[in-house]
This record gives sequence, C-alpha cells and structure tokens, in this order.
Amino acid sequence: MQHWHFSETAYPDLPDPDDFSSIRVTLPNGLIDPAHAAGLWDRYIREWQVADECGLNVMVNEHHSTATCMNSVAPVVAGVLARVTSKARILLLGNPVANRKDPVRIAEEMALVDLLSHGRLEVGFVKGVPYEIAATNTKPIGMTERMWEAIDLITRAWSTHDGPFNWEGEFFHHRQVNIWPRPYQQPAPPVWVTAVSPGSAARVADNGFTIGTFLTGLAGTRRVFQEYRDRLAETGRPAAGDEKFGYAALVYTGRTDEEGLEGARKLLWYIHSNKVATEFLYPPGYIPYQARAAGLRARSAIGDPALLPGQGGRVSKDLSTMSLEELIEKGIVFAGSPATVAGQLERFYEHVGGFGNLLLMGQAGHMTHEETVRGLRVFAEDVVPRLDRVTDPVTV
Repeated sequence: MQHWHFSETAYPDLPDPDDFSSIRVTLPNGLIDPAHAAGLWDRYIREWQVADECGLNVMVNEHHSTATCMNSVAPVVAGVLARVTSKARILLLGNPVANRKDPVRIAEEMALVDLLSHGRLEVGFVKGVPYEIAATNTKPIGMTERMWEAIDLITRAWSTHDGPFNWEGEFFHHRQVNIWPRPYQQPAPPVWVTAVSPGSAARVADNGFTIGTFLTGLAGTRRVFQEYRDRLAETGRPAAGDEKFGYAALVYTGRTDEEGLEGARKLLWYIHSNKVATEFLYPPGYIPYQARAAGLRARSAIGDPALLPGQGGRVSKDLSTMSLEELIEKGIVFAGSPATVAGQLERFYEHVGGFGNLLLMGQAGHMTHEETVRGLRVFAEDVVPRLDRVTDPVTV
C-alpha cells in the first residue's frame, strides 16, 4: 500500500462562526494576516518534507475563495514540492477541470511539474465543488461532460509528439495544440479521477485510471470500488490491482490510544468548520434534481452535497453530527495507537475488497506543527510495517 500525506492548508484563525454566514465564497479576505499566512505555508511545506523523509508520498489539492484551503493554485505548490522533496510521489488531486476554461494550459502545467520532479507526479482530475461555481462563473449543467472532454484533450496533448493537432469539441476549441515541454513520464503521468458515488465509477474504469474517493466510509467506499470492478468484468477486461483504488480519510496515530484520539479530535475541525451559505450549495443542474431536493430538505450541516446522508451509498447520518467514535466505526476516521490504527485499516481493507492508496489527512485546523509531525512519524514507523504484512504490495 502507498501512503500519502495530505493537508488542506487551512487558515484556521477566524472569527466566531456566528459572525459570518459562509466560510466559502463570501468570507472577506481582509481577515487574513498575510504574514501569518506565509508562516503557515512555511510549516505546511515543511510537513510535506517530513513525510518525504519518512518514506511517505505527498498530496495536494485546490480550492478557491475559502479559508478551509489556502492552496488556490495547486500546480504552483506541486512545483515547489517537486524541488524540496526527493523521493515522494506527488499527487495533485485534483485539477478542477470543469471550472477551468483552458485544458491545454493544465496539460502544460502538469507536464512542467512532472519534469521538475523527474517523473514523480500523479495527476488527478475532479469535477469541482458546487460552491465554487458562483465564484468562477461556471455553468453547473454539464460539468461532468466538460470534465471528461477536458481530460480527453489533456491526455491527448501529453501523448501527441508528431506536431500540432486541432480540437473541436462540445465545450473546448483549440488550434495548434503542441505542448512544450512534454511530460517526463511516458506516455503520460498516472491519472486519477475522483468519485463519491457508484454511478461515477464506470467511466473511470473504462479509462483505466485510478479511482479516488473520500470520507465515504465502509459501505460507500465498497460500493464505489465494486462498481469499478464490475465494469471491468462487464467489459471483459482483467481485474484491477489494489493500486487502482485510493481512499482519503482523517488519520491520526498517537503513541497511545488516548494521544491518537486527541489528535483526531483536532482533525474534526475540517468537518465542523465547513459552514456554507445555502445559496452556494445546490446550483441547479450540478447534481440530479432528486438529490438536490433531498439536500435542500435536509440542509446538511456540513454544507457539502457530496457528503449528504444517504447519497450514493454513503453513511446515513450527517458527518458533522456524528461523534468521533461513530466516525471511526464508519471508517471515516482512523485514530489511536499504531496497533489500533493498523487494525482499523486492516478491517477497512478487507471490507472494501482491497485498496492500494491511503490518503491521510493528518493535519487540519489548529493542530500544531509538532503534533502533525509526530503523527506522521509514528504512522510511518509503526503503522506502515504492520500494513505491509496484510495488504498487497503496490509498486510505483
């Protein structure tokens, strides 16, 4: 199994949530102290370096107009990590290609980062979250189709080496596509696509990409992964190895169960802080109307349609109302001593039919640098060897 240290690089020092209506889109950036933000970035980059030193891989993502994630230009941060790490694979999960107007530019960005890292980049693509649609002035209708057309254009740009080609698609129109430089990895860097419901998994399988899902728990993850496996069987292709499946969860390993649980409580800032105004949650056309109606009725406190109760086989209760013990039982949080965390992960591995990539959100909110580093080191030194004995080997 491969393990990836992930931080959403939050700016957690905010007013009382009662003093603002939404942490996304409308929260004034005047609340940011630039010197403090720069200091946070220094520590976040150092934590990725520690992960590299510990033999873990690193992962970055991208969000916009929000304090929950200061990484608004993930290719820049991936480029930094390409130069300050030496061994770790670098996963960018992901590029919100349905919200970007120029897929060729994304192909260029990723090719350059792959070169800077000497072929250590893994490129993820995501549809994009609903609350960023207003901020990017994007149409919510047809986002899935735009995402897949963008992916097709990007992967063709990476793999075409005999001169320019033209692209006349439904959503994108480009002349003389001929990116310089091309990627270090040939024919292309490994590609990931996210899915949080079974209905999204088949097309990922059709392309042979790695599928990544997040906070979907035991039941939801098993359904998503099984849909991928069923699609391969249905189309007569070989079964996928563990390396084609990735799961993201909140993970904190302490030297004792008590220390691990205390760290996990700090990670819950990620869930509890995500206050989003209703008008940004459910743009018409972003999700099926039945799911949109259910979400508006439930008004999920976490403010994220991707995590609504009961959607796509996920947990039946809003994550923000669940106790830490419930979140651990559901496979959304892994926490405790090394033996406890290894046991939780082994149970999850068996339940979902195996997976080869664990995306560890081991830093969130007000967790200190020292606590983050300690959790990373304990996981790398005491959990990874235990998992290697019970999971299939994954090569990169």
